[in-house]
This record gives sequence, C-alpha cells and structure tokens, in this order.
Amino acid sequence: MHEHEVDIEIKLGIVTISTSKWRKYGDVRGLKAIEEIDDESGRILFEELSESYRISDYRLIPDEIIRIQKEVINLLRQNDAVTTTGGTGITPADVTVEAIKPLLTKKIEGFGEIFRMLSYREIGTSAFLSRTFAGLIEDKVVFCLPGSPKAVKLGSELIKDSLKHLITHARGLK
Repeated sequence: MHEHEVDIEIKLGIVTISTSKWRKYGDVRGLKAIEEIDDESGRILFEELSESYRISDYRLIPDEIIRIQKEVINLLRQNDAVTTTGGTGITPADVTVEAIKPLLTKKIEGFGEIFRMLSYREIGTSAFLSRTFAGLIEDKVVFCLPGSPKAVKLGSELIKDSLKHLITHARGLK
C-alpha cells in the first residue's frame, strides 16, 4: 500500500463501447454477460481489475454520446470508479472522449501521458492515435481506454497500481 492511500474497498463498473458488438448483442448488462459474449477487452478488464477491486457491473453500449454519458453517470451512483473500453481513437465514430470529458470536474492528465509513453515503446508512433484519459467526476474516477486487448491490458495495469491512491486523494482521506 502506498503511504498516501487508505485501505478501502473499491467498487468498479466496466463499460465496453462498441457499436459493432452492440449491433450483434444489443444492450448487455451484468457480470455474467462478460463470459457469454465475444468481448475480449471487457473480459481482460474484468480479470485484471477483479484481482484488486470489486467489479460490480458490466455494460455493452453503442458509440453514442448520450448513451455513454447516461451509463457512466448511472454506474458512478453505485461505484467508486468506472472504466470504459472503446471509442478513444480518432475515427468519426469514436466519441467516448467527447461524451466523458465535459462531465469531468478534474482531469488526471498524467494517466493518458504515461499510457501513451508506454504504448509508444510497444507500437511506435501509432500511440499518437490514442486519446486515452482519466479524470474525476466529483470524488469518483473514470478511466477511458482504447478497445484493443493489448491497450486494455496496459491500461488495467496502470489502473491496478493507481486507483486506490487516486480515490484516497479525491476524497481527501490523506
């Protein structure tokens, strides 16, 4: 445990944002669904983050700004953090950044910077295409990761190492 964090249980929600998967499966809710549908990135997030945190819910939704905002806000009502995967690139369909950034009360700039630095070491200049970020909505943390399984694995490692520390500071507990 880091010297500036409190030992607290953290509940986390996971949202996969993918219109192509949504067209195939429709609205998907609940942890059991992670095992039932083809969502490798969602499954990686669940497996990696459940080692350190309590995963309370999973959602699969399309790339639609209003839907993304609604699901993240609803999940934050019952969780300490939400992690999304998908929609952080630069194609016209990628709208996760546009949906979530206006809701933030504080940006955590270093998360995206470190993510892109580590990605650059693996994939070179393609790392520039990622708009991965993290921020606070009040005292809750939101992480927005790309949809690729390798990126989700990298992002989940950063989240595992930092989430408890971030929440401790966001709540003024230390």
